[in-house]
Amino acid sequence: MTPTAKLLAFVNTLLVVGYPVAVYVGLTRLNARGVGLLMLLMLAPSLVLKWRNARREDLLVAIRVPLSIMAVAGLSALLNDRRLVLSVPVLINVLLLLQFASSLRSTPIVERFARMQQPALSPAQIVYCRSVTKVWCAFFVINALISAYFAVHGPLWLWTLYTGVIAYGLIGVVATIEYITRKARFREYGAGIHDRILSRVFPPHPGVAP
Repeated sequence: MTPTAKLLAFVNTLLVVGYPVAVYVGLTRLNARGVGLLMLLMLAPSLVLKWRNARREDLLVAIRVPLSIMAVAGLSALLNDRRLVLSVPVLINVLLLLQFASSLRSTPIVERFARMQQPALSPAQIVYCRSVTKVWCAFFVINALISAYFAVHGPLWLWTLYTGVIAYGLIGVVATIEYITRKARFREYGAGIHDRILSRVFPPHPGVAP
């Protein structure tokens, strides 16, 4: 990974993880217009880096998320409406939902990720990847609805707690359940300690090396 790519990944992680806390601090000290302007300043470097480093055919996909968030930030600054600032997690979940759901028309996105590690997948594994992609679609719908509810009806601290802590915890829970389910079903293990532990709980099928 190039230094620029590392910087881009760090900036993206910082923006995503730190956004709820930054909004909480901003809205308790500034109005929505001030927070919206700060968001535009924070997102501009990420947009520029993605624009410069994305391949021409991937440009739209690369800039879609930061550009959409910047549009919401600009509206919140223009209208001075805090609901727009709080709607960003909803927007992110909707964009992820569209990306995962649209992939079901061809190659599910989970299958694409799986083939990066294991190019040859069995028919059962391909079906499983499609099912997991649908599970993530359902998760994004539920997460978007909960985030939207707290953005409109919940106190700011509860919105911050859910979008900044609980939602990430739920992502971890879903990912962990999926990982354990996959290992229990296909019994294919790597060299990592977690795989070694699971291979004792779910022994490899006869004739398959652990």
